[in-house]
Formats: sequence, C-alpha cells, structure tokens
Amino acid sequence: MRVTQTMLAQNSLRYLNQSYEKLGRLQDQFSTGKKITRASQDPVVAMNGMRYRTQSVEVSQFKRNVSEVYNWMESTDSALDKATQAVKKVRELVNQASNDTYEEGQRANIAKEVSQLFDHVVSIANTKVNNKYIFNGTDTTNPPVDETKLPTDWTDVQDLNVASTNEEDVEIELLKGVTIPVNSRPQNVFSNELFSELKQIELDLHNPEKSGEDFTKHLETIDKHINNMVNERAEIGARLNRVEMIDGRLGEQEVIAKRVLSDNEDADMEKVIIDLMTQENVHRAALGAGARIIQPSLLDFLR
Repeated sequence: MRVTQTMLAQNSLRYLNQSYEKLGRLQDQFSTGKKITRASQDPVVAMNGMRYRTQSVEVSQFKRNVSEVYNWMESTDSALDKATQAVKKVRELVNQASNDTYEEGQRANIAKEVSQLFDHVVSIANTKVNNKYIFNGTDTTNPPVDETKLPTDWTDVQDLNVASTNEEDVEIELLKGVTIPVNSRPQNVFSNELFSELKQIELDLHNPEKSGEDFTKHLETIDKHINNMVNERAEIGARLNRVEMIDGRLGEQEVIAKRVLSDNEDADMEKVIIDLMTQENVHRAALGAGARIIQPSLLDFLR
C-alpha cells in the first residue's frame, strides 16, 4: 500500500487529537481531584459511586436522627428527674403533716406549697422540645395534661380526667430497619391517679377532721408514684444506652462509607501529576514529529 503525504497528515492529526483528549482527561482529574467527571468515562466507577454515595447519605441521616433522639430522651430524663424531686418534696410535706401536733394554720401553709408543687408537676408533664410535647405519645401537638379541664373549685377529685392516655410510641429509625421508641408514655408517670392524689392531699390538708393516720395512708400512694417515675427513668436510661451503642456503630459506618467513596472516586494525585507530565512530553514529541512529517510548501521556500 502506497503511503501518501495526505495519509501521514491525517494520521498525525488523529493521534494528536487522541493525545489532546488524554491530556484533557488528566487535566480534569488534576483540577477536580476525581477519577471521572462524566459517567461515560467509566460506567463502573459511576455506578459504584451512586451506590456508595447513597450509603453515605443514609448514614448521615441516621446520625441526624441520633441527635434528635438524644435531645428527646435526655429532655425526658431531665423532666422526670424534676418531677421525681417535686413528688418527693410532697412526700416530705405529707410526712410533716402526719404529725398530729400541727395546727390548722400550719397545715394550711403546707397545702399552699402542695398546690404550687401540683402546678409544677403539671408544667413538667407539658414539657415541649422543638415545639413538640414529649409526654403525649404521637400526639405531639397537644399537651398531655389539659389544664382547661382542671376544675376551679376543688371539692371532689375522684372523677379527675385531665391526663392523656395515648399509648402510641414515637419511633425514630436509627439504622436501616431498626427503630427506637423515644418517648415516655403519659400514663406511666403523669396519670390521672397522680394528679388526683396530689389534689386530694391538698384538700385533706384543709380539712381539720383529718388525722395523722390519714396522711400516713397518703405516703404509701406517693411512694408508688415515685417508684413509677424511677422505673420510667430506668427504662429511658436503658434505651439511651442502646442509642449510644448505635451512635458508635454509625460513627464507624460513616468513616467506612467515606473511605470507600473516596477509594472509588478520588484520583491518585501523585499518579495524575506524573501521568500529566509524561503526557505533556509525549504531546510535545508528537507535535514535533508531525511538523517534520509534513512536507515544506511553496510558501516555505518563499520566506
């Protein structure tokens, strides 16, 4: 086959174009730090990148969920701690009132303090976090204790019905397919029985016919409510321990996901720099060879 000048020129141009493409690809890798900038350059890397990036995004979302769980459960534990202290204070006051040497005026003063503690426990039950009521199950927009139902004239507390009985748990996903209930059910702690007992104590303190023995009976009921609060805090603490273990696991998964994503997509910059310098030298050599292959024209002789 006869090789013509035109064939040499066309081959030279084709190889120069290929050299430009390779040089451009290396320059893209150097500028972006990524192996590819288009899926067509390496479909396998692109598909793996989509899968690894999805995994990384999922882990990041679970980490945000963990932060929400911490906020919810730690606020719950803190509220239960304050409620327990308030009820324990009521117990101390009832224990004092059980002394028959206390006069009517002294018991009236104790009744005022119990009334304030009642209001304090109601406010704790209606604690909000991120504008959500944390003691009313899934009904986070309504308070667990409806203060509008509290009677203004306390004469009988037997039919008191102000506390929520919502039994639906608020569950947050922390791992794929793994959800954790983050709330404390209202009936476990802030029940109608608790508020009825507190108000009954206040009414008895205003009743001069009540003896020390009557107040001693209240101590047993109060102890039951305190135990309920302690048990609920233990339950929250156990769940919180599990959340901490999941948090540690997510931290490891986050590191692994980012490393795998980096191994798949990030370019080896040392290799890219060496390849880029080598390709530049090859390209210069190709340009020089092409200039020598193309025959001089009439214009070259006229210079």
